[in-house]
Amino acid sequence: MTDTVIRALTASDASLFDAHPDPLGAREGHRRTRFRPDWKRVALRDGEVVARGAWWGGPDDPEPVNINWFDVAEGEEEAGAELLRSAPWRVELEINLPGGWRDDPALRAAAEARFGAARAAGYELLVERFLYRWTPEQGLPERPGRLRFSAEADDEVFRDALRRIHSVTLDAHALRAIEEGGVDRAAQEELDFFHWCPSPREWWQVAHTPDGDLAGIHIPAHNPSGPTIGFIGVVPEHRGHGYAYDLLAECTHVLVEQGAEFVSGATDQGNFPMAANFTKAGFPVVSERINFQPVDPVDPSTPVDSTA
Repeated sequence: MTDTVIRALTASDASLFDAHPDPLGAREGHRRTRFRPDWKRVALRDGEVVARGAWWGGPDDPEPVNINWFDVAEGEEEAGAELLRSAPWRVELEINLPGGWRDDPALRAAAEARFGAARAAGYELLVERFLYRWTPEQGLPERPGRLRFSAEADDEVFRDALRRIHSVTLDAHALRAIEEGGVDRAAQEELDFFHWCPSPREWWQVAHTPDGDLAGIHIPAHNPSGPTIGFIGVVPEHRGHGYAYDLLAECTHVLVEQGAEFVSGATDQGNFPMAANFTKAGFPVVSERINFQPVDPVDPSTPVDSTA
């Protein structure tokens, strides 16, 4: 077998990235995503693409924030691992999969090849997520009318709410941040993301009960791929009343009032209450996402293991 050649692409040869099968339907899922040619990398054997990766970030980001697209040809897990190992960036890896992929042998094999390459490159599973997409034919979710919503200009109000919300969070990314730096770090990461989104700061809202108590917050947002449910959170003392649904419904209405023709959303598969709220609000699952996080240091001798 000939050696693998790993190379970054340029604007002149970016079409090489498309010279590879797409069994998981990533191309359709990324048709609104803008990738920089120089953040795309391919592994070639005898001139054929056997693995590819697209690193992604916002238009003003100096470095990518994640790997948004990663493919490996059958039997080429080691080439995929080397593609990841040799990259100049160590960032989170997202693998998007069709719903029910585990029940289809071909899809499962394609997914597990990517998992094995990622693990051999020094990545470990962080979380599995459901991805949702609301469209007008679903009908707008009914506003229960139990909470009072208002804009809030003070970031410290949101920071305090986020600290309280994350003190009892089920979210894997927040739990990782808490492990690394406490609830202050988790709150700051959320605020940084909200400010990174190109949507207006004025959209952020707090929600109060009729008695004036803070019940939670919601962040209608646009990421570079379109309108999305940026964040839904209920403070601990007001959980158990189903307020997350109220927040989700309001967030959806705000985005539609701002012209959204669809609204995306996501939640960890283990967050059963939030998954139920998305279903109740008319958000069908359109795909799944497996998030892997880099683990340092990388051991180049790590064997390929495709166990999900």
